[in-house]
Amino acid sequence: MIDAFLSGLGLVFTWPTPLYLGLGVLFGLWLGAVPGLGGITGVVIILPFTFGMDTVPALALILGVFAVTATSDTIASVMLGIPGTAASQATVMDGYPMAQKGQAARAFGAAFTASAIGGVLGGLAMAASLPLIRPLILSFGTPEFFLLGALGLTMVATVSGGAVSKGLAAAAAGLLLSQVGFPVASEEPRYWFEIMYLIDGFPLIPVVLGLFALPEMLDLAVRNASISRVDRDETESLTAGIRDALRNWWLVIRCSWIGIYIGMLPGLGGMIADWVAYGHVAQSKRAPGEPEYGTGNVRGVIAPEAANNAVLGGALIPTVGLGIPGSASMAILLGAFTILGLAPGRAMLSTQLDITFSLVWMLIVANIFGAGLLMIVSRQMARLSFVSGHLIVPGVILFVFMGAWLDTPSIASWLTVLGFGALGYLMKRGGWPRPALVLGFVLGPVMESSLVLSWQSFSPADLLARPLSIALAVLLVVALVFAIRSTLKARDVSSLRAASRALGGHPASIFLGLALSATFLAAIAPALGWPPSARRFPLVIAPLGALFAAVALVTDLRAWPKRPASEGRGPDPETLKSAGFLLAIGAMIATAWAFGQPVALVGFVALYLGLATRHRIGWTLLYAAGAALALYVIYHRVLHVRWLEPALALWG
Repeated sequence: MIDAFLSGLGLVFTWPTPLYLGLGVLFGLWLGAVPGLGGITGVVIILPFTFGMDTVPALALILGVFAVTATSDTIASVMLGIPGTAASQATVMDGYPMAQKGQAARAFGAAFTASAIGGVLGGLAMAASLPLIRPLILSFGTPEFFLLGALGLTMVATVSGGAVSKGLAAAAAGLLLSQVGFPVASEEPRYWFEIMYLIDGFPLIPVVLGLFALPEMLDLAVRNASISRVDRDETESLTAGIRDALRNWWLVIRCSWIGIYIGMLPGLGGMIADWVAYGHVAQSKRAPGEPEYGTGNVRGVIAPEAANNAVLGGALIPTVGLGIPGSASMAILLGAFTILGLAPGRAMLSTQLDITFSLVWMLIVANIFGAGLLMIVSRQMARLSFVSGHLIVPGVILFVFMGAWLDTPSIASWLTVLGFGALGYLMKRGGWPRPALVLGFVLGPVMESSLVLSWQSFSPADLLARPLSIALAVLLVVALVFAIRSTLKARDVSSLRAASRALGGHPASIFLGLALSATFLAAIAPALGWPPSARRFPLVIAPLGALFAAVALVTDLRAWPKRPASEGRGPDPETLKSAGFLLAIGAMIATAWAFGQPVALVGFVALYLGLATRHRIGWTLLYAAGAALALYVIYHRVLHVRWLEPALALWG
């Protein structure tokens, strides 16, 4: 075993393997930094280039891409409040508030250090766990998967400010949203309204980009300011963040193990691990003087970043050891193994053990190299937080909508971004937690399949005989108790203004409470006519969601008279400007449908800078030319995007 471990190290540093590993890391860093791309896109692009290559260099190229996307996705999460990938959603919670306080460099230092340590621990865990993986993975059955999902959703109560009811209602809304399209145990599609785009459900990337990207870009456009809300001389350095991560070394290790174990479990992955890790740290005791979680606490950046980088090492364990891919990205990697002549399972744990251990070293080297590169450029990236928001908005909008198009090439995906952008804006204004909705949306299929299979396979007596199920149920109750206790404590110390924002009273919050209550109740009637396996989960979600939404609505209505008179009762100028921005996005989508996407996106960039911000014509044309060049080089030549056929071209 030791000989194979050292032999794997030698394979990694045998030329030209280091070259291909470095190229993969550079490409992966770029993919993670651009919202809407990510490791799966990168491997799909890279895989054809590995045909005919030797096995180890080809694996180095692929693993280099996979290993670092969960590190560089921090850039968009911290700087823009947009998850760079689905696995960096929790980083937004405290990373973006830190950037608004002028602490972007500190957030980067903490995040990249935690990511490097998490990635290294993930690789080492893979090496140590290979002989033991089968009993560990097989001990987790469908009841445990359901309880783990319920535990993850309960964590949202901790990150929902002072309104647990809003967090639970938003999570239930995400679960209900995940029911659109074909269910896991029936051939009859649900809630699809005979719209073909919805027959397979809402795609994740447009939903996430809409909920997070548009509200933050809208905020920058309306405020006419930079991301940072403090002066440049109030910033904190990269080294401060590195010290934060090293000082919280025990938190990094705990959250890395959370990521490793969740990565091992099929169907979960980084997008679950980062929320479980964030919920874990949010329930821990804060040191005196530390900011509250969700307002710029560096520990809220460290925890999810350590977890989501450790996930890959954990996910490789069942993929390599059992030939069981735990996620879509691992399924693609399993296909790459087959193409390269590798046989996951017995062969990779015996005759090909040196190649298996080379994967461990690739993960370790790639994570250290990637984090080091990002630290070198992080000071320059942090300076972007002081750039005028008007210079950031049009470029980000371009990448956001093209990211949604890459995921699902349909004009409906752009409309999805717009629709969820409007929803995200209302949730942000009304104090409803957007991450709770996304987490429910992601966990919905996993929880439903686990519930259906557990219902069919286990009796109550069987469940009581499963120690792991009992342990998870106890953790679920404890997490809920901690969430309620922290909420009651927050109510005692919050100011009237915080109460009006977080606990209720805002018109946007009242509107959402009414809309969600009606939606949950309306979802019950059609479900009654479905087969038992298809209706069981929606009929659990909808009544509970209606109850939580009603509680949130009552809280809002009680807080309405206590809102400060200075906040007014009618639409404020910010709301009117925000509506105008969303209308402009709608006009861009209509233009794309009529004249094509390049015309619409470049036209939006030019008109936004030229009219909304009144920039000089030279700068406007230069920015628009850069946008056109990015569309041509990145999306047309490199990614080979299938563009929308303009409607007017069809009429002509």
